[in-house]
Amino acid sequence: MAEKVVWTKRANVRFNKIIKYLDQKWGSATTENFVKKTYDIIELITDHPELGTLEKQDKNIRGILLTKRNRLFYRIEKGSIILLNFFDTRSDLKKF
Repeated sequence: MAEKVVWTKRANVRFNKIIKYLDQKWGSATTENFVKKTYDIIELITDHPELGTLEKQDKNIRGILLTKRNRLFYRIEKGSIILLNFFDTRSDLKKF
């Protein structure tokens, strides 16, 4: 069990961009659903840190699917979950 969740600047900026896009394009109900689902998954990986798939073994980066178009990348580090980035699955994964 991880003690705390740390948002990197990149993760925070990207999450806010997704929220802004969803709110403008799809409305507040969709935005609220995305936010709730994201925080539910963050809570889940806090309790079970190794739940996400190991994406980059050398850097201990894990990924978990939030929606069919959004993936969360994180790292387990000294009892903390470090949220690294939110990624659009339609993009090239090499860009991550």
